[in-house]
Amino acid sequence: MKTFKGRVVAPGSVKAEAVVTHGGFNTLASLQKSLQFGDKTAKCGDQNNPELYGKPLAGRALCLPQTIGSTTGGLVIYCACAMKRNPACLLFSNKIDSLAAAGSILADVWLDDVSMPVVDSLGDEFLSYVKDGMTVTVREDGTVTVE
Repeated sequence: MKTFKGRVVAPGSVKAEAVVTHGGFNTLASLQKSLQFGDKTAKCGDQNNPELYGKPLAGRALCLPQTIGSTTGGLVIYCACAMKRNPACLLFSNKIDSLAAAGSILADVWLDDVSMPVVDSLGDEFLSYVKDGMTVTVREDGTVTVE
């Protein structure tokens, strides 16, 4: 078990199973099929991300370095939350980009029945340590425990 401390972008606490990518996470390519065609498990549709492709993202602790891709990224995150097909939390090893931050914050502020904690700046050691299937606990203060 190891504990990491990051910066809170969207508040909340959660305990979930980890899914991990060491490459950039393309929000549109990953979640578009789920949002358009009703896949409630939100299987990753980004064929350019072999670590996540085909894996369910809904309800999981998504561990990533950063998001990449289209300027629609923030809207995709917000829509996934509105449709309840979002990851349980987003845990960034790097600083969050403005688009992912915007979507996460808007979901937190505008949606009353959705909680998706977002923590960034967890560091490279976090992303090296966490593996698919590990249990991740996020606390309100940005503390993330991986076991």
